[in-house]
Amino acid sequence: MTSCELCLANVSCLWCQTNSSCTDYPVSYVIPPASVCELSQARWGVCWVNFEALIIAMAVVCGTLLLAVTVCCCCCCCCKRRRSSSFDSDDEQFARRREEIRQRADERRAERKVKHDEIRKKYGMR
Repeated sequence: MTSCELCLANVSCLWCQTNSSCTDYPVSYVIPPASVCELSQARWGVCWVNFEALIIAMAVVCGTLLLAVTVCCCCCCCCKRRRSSSFDSDDEQFARRREEIRQRADERRAERKVKHDEIRKKYGMR
């Protein structure tokens, strides 16, 4: 193979810019060793990006995604805590209001009972 495009048409090949050679990708290594080709001169997949830039770009993208996922998880956990604490205070306020309403209703019921008892007593119904 005499050109980068012809060499990289086969995905199992690695093009070395230094000596313009096409070699089989060393699958026993994730990153090809310097004995095969320098990373800055190695091409794999596409001719316009060297292997070193490809690794750096992938590391940046993965790091950014990992950071974004971490931030989202932290935000969700913090928001959930805030919401649950606000729900607790809302529940307490609701319970307090409900108790006040119940007490006023009991007071009105007692007042009505007293009035009814007075009316019954007045007309001798008791």
